[in-house]
Amino acid sequence: MLIDTCVWLDIAKDYRHLKTLDVLIDLIRDGEAELVVPQQTLDEFERNKGRIVKETSQGISAVFKRVSDAIRQHGGEPGRDAFLKQLGDFDYRIGKQGEYANSNIHRIEKLLSDGQIVQTSDDVKIRAAQRAIDKLCPFHKNKNSMADAVVVEIYRDMLVGRHEGEHLALVTHNKHDFSDMNVDERAPHPDIAELFAAEGSTYAIALGEVLYAYAPEWMEELKWEFEYEEKPRSLSEILEAEHLLFRQVWYNRHLNLMYRVESGEIEVVDELGKTEKGFYRQDQITRGTLEAALAAGERARKEVGEENLGPWDDFEWGMLNGKLSALRWVTGSEWDFLDT
Repeated sequence: MLIDTCVWLDIAKDYRHLKTLDVLIDLIRDGEAELVVPQQTLDEFERNKGRIVKETSQGISAVFKRVSDAIRQHGGEPGRDAFLKQLGDFDYRIGKQGEYANSNIHRIEKLLSDGQIVQTSDDVKIRAAQRAIDKLCPFHKNKNSMADAVVVEIYRDMLVGRHEGEHLALVTHNKHDFSDMNVDERAPHPDIAELFAAEGSTYAIALGEVLYAYAPEWMEELKWEFEYEEKPRSLSEILEAEHLLFRQVWYNRHLNLMYRVESGEIEVVDELGKTEKGFYRQDQITRGTLEAALAAGERARKEVGEENLGPWDDFEWGMLNGKLSALRWVTGSEWDFLDT
């Protein structure tokens, strides 16, 4: 099995994966399964493991503490002590989840280090880069997906080198980049479907699905369907995405302004003139405003990277505006508010 980094991170932070992890460990111990581990998975897991433990326990625990303090100061006498006791129980359980995460991380690290570790070869890098040039999955979205493309190409090499009767599986929770979201999220994207067309090559968005398919007797008592649940985005994720979209939309308009200046459609002046009705002319820009716009464009390129600033075709441009409108609606603005 080749298991994507996002799966390992989800297993580490969710106690509901404990039994599934137990089954995987037992299958590997008994020689029924083997892990292929890209070096980048080891590196990514190492970078993120500390964040997982912190997010699993401390963040929610701090909220419980603030709520408890507020109740002690302002809560009415009837029922206060019972409610505080219940909050304390919740806080303890949340703390235990942090302990589960620590335990899971140690077990996962051992699994990864004991697996068949695969370095990213130059050939894999070249094929991954070619996917980017051709805008093939996982590059069908406007983001840097090189790590995901490396996973695809390493799995391709696994297929080429597999032995007769050997079953292979790619497991990922990153269905928005790897799955056919327009038809069936449990099916691979059409750009990588050929990798899973032959018998004995499985695409899965749940580790439990693979384990159940090949070792149902080991999985009888487990409930792993929760792996399919959609997890709501946090407010910080929404605001981060909204800010990137704001920058992208603003930058496109900035380039249009620069084009109109360079073509002479907009005149550069020291002071704006006015129309007969007293409005400032729209076909002029002051030198100071132009300098500020150029500096803002440079800041945008440094902040988000030129690779995230287009160019886009009409369809992609419409998608960006639609996404910005949707996220602004979620955070309180009216529909179609696209001011930058």
